[in-house]
Amino acid sequence: MELDKEFSSKALEDFKLVDQAIGGDQKAYAELMKRYKKPLYHTVLKMVRNVDDAEDLTIESFAKAFRNLDKFKKDFSFSTWLFRIATNNCIDFLRKKRLDTMRIAGSLRDSNGDEVAIEIKDSKLNPQEEAIKDQKNEIIRLIIHKLPPKYQTLVNLRYFQELSYEEIADELQAPLGTVKAQLHRARELLYDLVKDKQEHI
Repeated sequence: MELDKEFSSKALEDFKLVDQAIGGDQKAYAELMKRYKKPLYHTVLKMVRNVDDAEDLTIESFAKAFRNLDKFKKDFSFSTWLFRIATNNCIDFLRKKRLDTMRIAGSLRDSNGDEVAIEIKDSKLNPQEEAIKDQKNEIIRLIIHKLPPKYQTLVNLRYFQELSYEEIADELQAPLGTVKAQLHRARELLYDLVKDKQEHI
């Protein structure tokens, strides 16, 4: 396959970064995240309509993509593959929250303008989906162990016990503003840890 004739120059640059990342180049991971963090976040936000949830799901999407980077095939651009991972994560999230997923069935596009397929499935998880969910949780748990203890507690309460910000504030006897600020900081640290794939996988 002659990639030069099928993909944009940006997509070809992404392919090189993917190859470098698979080879252990941490700067390549950082560059891929830098390129797509903002557009991916905005796409996720459009689907879930909540800033905090969008940040959480963006982290999860990068973690899953980087963990499976060696499985990436160059049949599609990296951004299309990444955005599909994020889209499916959002659908899982929306299904879990029992929101009306049909409202997101409009046209969603990645940063190259390519349409991203949305798969809306039955509301019950099948065994394969349960396994994927468990795998995703394991990815996040591996990353969380690298956080300072106070952030581990916050992230566990938010992601695994699924408490609201208000409930976390009550649980920790802390001001709501402090909880939000510290969770924001925890997410920034998670972004950094996701980039450093070799350290936590």
